[in-house]
Amino acid sequence: MRKIITYGGYFEAFMETLSLKEQRKLDYVISLLSTQDRLPVKFIKHIDNGLYELRMMWENNIYRVFFIFDEENIVVLFSGFQKKTQKTPKTEIEKAIKIKEAYYADKQSSDKGL
Repeated sequence: MRKIITYGGYFEAFMETLSLKEQRKLDYVISLLSTQDRLPVKFIKHIDNGLYELRMMWENNIYRVFFIFDEENIVVLFSGFQKKTQKTPKTEIEKAIKIKEAYYADKQSSDKGL
């Protein structure tokens, strides 16, 4: 079972924008991520350089949450958004990459005891 953590409050802020039913569905998809070794493309997709998106549909809405695997076990959830176009918006990917870089910079600082 993988440990799921969040970073920077982005994921929590995104969850607050969802209805209770959407939150429950996303919790379910995240639980699959924590317990299953492999998930179909329906649920996850590799975006770039260790960045993945968790995919969820609710009614006619499509949602994405960016995440990474850290040390093969911990899944760090970053920002989420409602997808309204065919392709994942470049601005959302760039935002997630910046959050990922900040996460690793913070982790490196804490590992050095700074």
